[in-house]
Amino acid sequence: MMGAQQVLQWVVLLPAMAIPLLLLARHYPNIREGVSLLASITLFALVTMLYRDFTAGGSAEAVWIAIMPGLEISFRVDALGVLFALVASFLWIVTTLYAIGYMRAHAEDNQTRFYVFFAVSIASVMAIAFSANLFTLFIFYEMLTLATYPLVTHAGTAKARAGGRTYLTILVGTSIVFFLPAIIATYAISGSLTFTPGGVFAADTSPVLLGALLVLFIFGIGKAAIMPFHRWLPAAMVAPTPVSSLLHAVAVVKAGVFSVIKVGALIFGLDTLAGLWSTDLLLYLCAFTVIVASLVAMRQDNLKARLAYSTVSQLSYMTAGVLLATSTGLLGSSMHIAMHALGKITLFFCAGAILVAAHKSDISQMRGLGRQMPFTMMAFFVGSLSIIGLPPTGGTWSKWYLITGSLEADQLALVIVLMLSSLLNIAYLLPIPLRAFFPGEAHPVEGPVGIREAPLPSLIAIGITSLMCLLLFLFPQRLYDLASAVGG
Repeated sequence: MMGAQQVLQWVVLLPAMAIPLLLLARHYPNIREGVSLLASITLFALVTMLYRDFTAGGSAEAVWIAIMPGLEISFRVDALGVLFALVASFLWIVTTLYAIGYMRAHAEDNQTRFYVFFAVSIASVMAIAFSANLFTLFIFYEMLTLATYPLVTHAGTAKARAGGRTYLTILVGTSIVFFLPAIIATYAISGSLTFTPGGVFAADTSPVLLGALLVLFIFGIGKAAIMPFHRWLPAAMVAPTPVSSLLHAVAVVKAGVFSVIKVGALIFGLDTLAGLWSTDLLLYLCAFTVIVASLVAMRQDNLKARLAYSTVSQLSYMTAGVLLATSTGLLGSSMHIAMHALGKITLFFCAGAILVAAHKSDISQMRGLGRQMPFTMMAFFVGSLSIIGLPPTGGTWSKWYLITGSLEADQLALVIVLMLSSLLNIAYLLPIPLRAFFPGEAHPVEGPVGIREAPLPSLIAIGITSLMCLLLFLFPQRLYDLASAVGG
């Protein structure tokens, strides 16, 4: 039986170890995809072992390289890391299953390259999840950007390359201009980059300086997509749908909000955050992002574009939860990592299924589609409810705690923003499945009415994620326990 430290090492290394096998099996699709599935299932089993050890009171650390005093590549198991790793490793299984149906049905080129860079991305995510310090997190945060670039430009078209340039320019640019200087300044001020409950700064550190530092961090973590550094996310929608799912649910955006939570709770500390001059200003910027992104989403006829702007809005929920500087707000942000991941990946899976089976990508063409794709459109309805935050879906609980945290922090304006955002979510999401099932007599259904769903592997993946949206409403306790321990 492996010890927790060995399991931690395997969790970080295993996705990368699958890459040579994927390359060797490049001419044998069944074997290649079997390797990807086996690696993802094994990774989830290993993360589950870490979860059980952690909840039993265990701990695990691993130091790879000590470069200088206070600068080392090292990993440690904590509550938020376990939560993020559980979500990402589980969704790697589901996304691989979905991709088998989608990539084959859509006759995508360079499928081996897709699976290889997907594995590199998941390896980066595992390293981010269990980073023991900001230095380690930054290294693998940047590795994730580089690993996902070939996925964004997978199609190889001029449009894909243009989207990839925007993706890379904004994410690398914000890291170099804001994130890296913030890390260097943190090390210079505190002498430590280690994630520490209560934060790393001395009590007499200038609040003016710390306020400026917080601005650098929030803008520097570009993957959290706060406005005006959000355009990379809609630009990346040129990628195949499994990649969009990776970006929006499994890896990239969650790595962004994960980093924001780690910085807020374990570099600054909630008590320090509450006293900074920039906290409220950034909170208002989050509120602005939530509303404006929702309004832009309403104007998008392309389904993936609408979902992309929806993600921009939802990410600022999680950033705002941290900036509330209350334990309840932090709880809501941490829970929303899982709730949003499952809801949004369901919606993107459905968008891809519609493209493969019905060859439609614009919402205006989907009226009456429920008769042809009843399973997919019902799953889209469930995913929509979770993103909105309505029973009986898991998104209800994370939004509940975000609103409660806003009330505790006397941020009535943010409560209003969150409620208004829910109404806007209803306005741009629910009409899609409702019109699919009830087109109305004035809008006759175009094309054949016979049922024609996406390939079976894709449908199984859609069924799993939509079912999880429902189960997390009924059984949220374990997620709540992990999220409650974040920052402690």
